[in-house]
Amino acid sequence: MLLDQFFEQIEKQFRAKLPFVAYRKPSALELKAMLQADHALHAIKDFTERGFVFAPFDSSEDAFLIPLSNSEVISVEYDENDFSESDMKWQDTLSNTINTNQQADRQSHIKRVEQGIEAIKNDYFSKVVLSRRETIENVEADPIEIFKRLLQRYPTAFVSVWYHPKIGLWLGATPETLLSVSGNELKTMALAGTQAFEGSEEVIWGEKEIEEQQIVTDFIVESLESVGGIEYTVKDAQRLHENIIVSGPKTVRAGNLLHLQTEISMRLKPGTANLKPILDALHPTPAVCGFPKEKAKAHIIENEGYPREFYAGFMGELHLKESISRNTNRRNVENNAYRVQKSVSNLYVNLRCMQIKNQNIFIYVGGGITKDSDAEAEWEETIHKSQIIKRVL
Repeated sequence: MLLDQFFEQIEKQFRAKLPFVAYRKPSALELKAMLQADHALHAIKDFTERGFVFAPFDSSEDAFLIPLSNSEVISVEYDENDFSESDMKWQDTLSNTINTNQQADRQSHIKRVEQGIEAIKNDYFSKVVLSRRETIENVEADPIEIFKRLLQRYPTAFVSVWYHPKIGLWLGATPETLLSVSGNELKTMALAGTQAFEGSEEVIWGEKEIEEQQIVTDFIVESLESVGGIEYTVKDAQRLHENIIVSGPKTVRAGNLLHLQTEISMRLKPGTANLKPILDALHPTPAVCGFPKEKAKAHIIENEGYPREFYAGFMGELHLKESISRNTNRRNVENNAYRVQKSVSNLYVNLRCMQIKNQNIFIYVGGGITKDSDAEAEWEETIHKSQIIKRVL
């Protein structure tokens, strides 16, 4: 399949108002899409299903599936220069339509942050993630064109466009993995702390960012340990639990922002298919919610002033089959022919995202609040994050 044919098929699917998802994994040069054959809305039951999952922030609400069994799967490899001449046909007109009341947004967000800091000082929780939603009104946006720009500008992110006529249309370029499972190997990350990238990844992190990142790391490790049924033996880790290996933190770049990242791994029992206990334990993590989880989540729902819907939820491949060679030496044709199939799930947190609805674009941004947070600085952080996604507009 040619690249133009790939985009023609997903555009045809969108015009027909049929569900689909198109995506590219981080640092990959392959585009994939699942094109659902009908308009049915499939709710996830227990995360043993196969397909592409799209889950909301509030884990008490339904997650949805584009099922593999009822979808056409297409893919194409591409070159990173294929989007260099991407059409910018509506960039100039859009710049005149961005007319949010930023001063009112600033005041309300700062007030929410101050309320969050006060709750932390009163020991209600130790961290809460507070977000806001910017609205760009009266825009005739082309989601496939925006998807192309996201692919071009954010090569190390998970880039996606997801659509269902009964739910809506979402696009994003997220830097954060919720979990990745290949066979019995599970990997995840703790990603927290933010500062602007100014030409170097050799930066100094403040106490607030280090504390925030450690809260996320400890939560994930404790959540995975609580699931049980895990086997692991690993050497040369900076930190070794009975079942879980943790390495980091290190500085990573996502667009024009830097974050602190810790990598976390463990081994599941052979044949594990039900990911629901793990997802129930992990989602939402303190990186998008806070800690303790239930108290922070209740505060967010009550005080943010808008429904997050699928912002800070998760999405990705669920129990797809992937062929893996037992021999990485490609010249050894005989051994390379001996391949095994593994069940693979790759789930990502829905950050750096936008929703297109009724000729409006909604952009979602947030930040982690701890006892050392400064409300004005938190506002500025959301400005930096919104600029990242606005660059494709």
